[in-house]
Amino acid sequence: MKRLSTSGMLLLLAVTGGAQAQSAVDEIQKYRDQLAAGNPAELWEARGEDLWKQKRGPKQASLEGCDLGKGPGVVKGAYAELPRYFADTDRVMDLETRLAHCMTKQQGFTAAEATKRVFGSGTNRSDFEALAAYVTAESRGVPMNAPLDHPKEKDAYRVGEKMFFFRGGPHDFACSTCHAENGKRIRLQDLPNLSERKDAQRGYTTWPAYRVSQGELRTMQWRLNDCFRQQRFPELLFGSEASIALTSYLAQNAKGGVYAGPAIKR
Repeated sequence: MKRLSTSGMLLLLAVTGGAQAQSAVDEIQKYRDQLAAGNPAELWEARGEDLWKQKRGPKQASLEGCDLGKGPGVVKGAYAELPRYFADTDRVMDLETRLAHCMTKQQGFTAAEATKRVFGSGTNRSDFEALAAYVTAESRGVPMNAPLDHPKEKDAYRVGEKMFFFRGGPHDFACSTCHAENGKRIRLQDLPNLSERKDAQRGYTTWPAYRVSQGELRTMQWRLNDCFRQQRFPELLFGSEASIALTSYLAQNAKGGVYAGPAIKR
């Protein structure tokens, strides 16, 4: 019986190991697909719709007059065109910063009150995560099409691109360390190459998402914040210019992808 050479054995192990890993990834995807039929994100969507229509705050007003970029009160398809430049604030805003703006201007909350709890935990649910679930769900099936016409939109994209590839921190990490190579994974978690169109479309269009491991719906602002934590970078402040720039970069890379969130993830 012919024996394999050392190099042949290593090649065989690499091939079979890769096949086993891919098989495990496929099984995880099947599990996700099964869970999606009863995605708990729907509970956040329902609460978000209620919050959108409720009269709240010092002005006892609802958010139904909030302009998310397509006119006051228009929610359908609005998320697919964010982040974008808003003339009334003279800045580029993502969904969550625009919601905070509407809560202060229309409902009379202070900025501190509006952003008191941006990420939920256990019984301390976040209004932002619920509102984001409702608004984003209204873009389900709509192609992503964030504008890139205004000079400030172009500036945000360029800054976001630089941030994505910037290496720093105690581990000399960048967003691109994990998300700029094809076929990369951590354990059995596949990592989308967010610098390329196809993977960016696949990854970006599924956030916000319900995290099974946390029992919470998480937004894009949370996702970026957690990435900074894992890189051991200073905390990425909620609604900061840096967070919007990074989101702008990802949104442009995902342009044309059909929105499929809020999704469900591990």
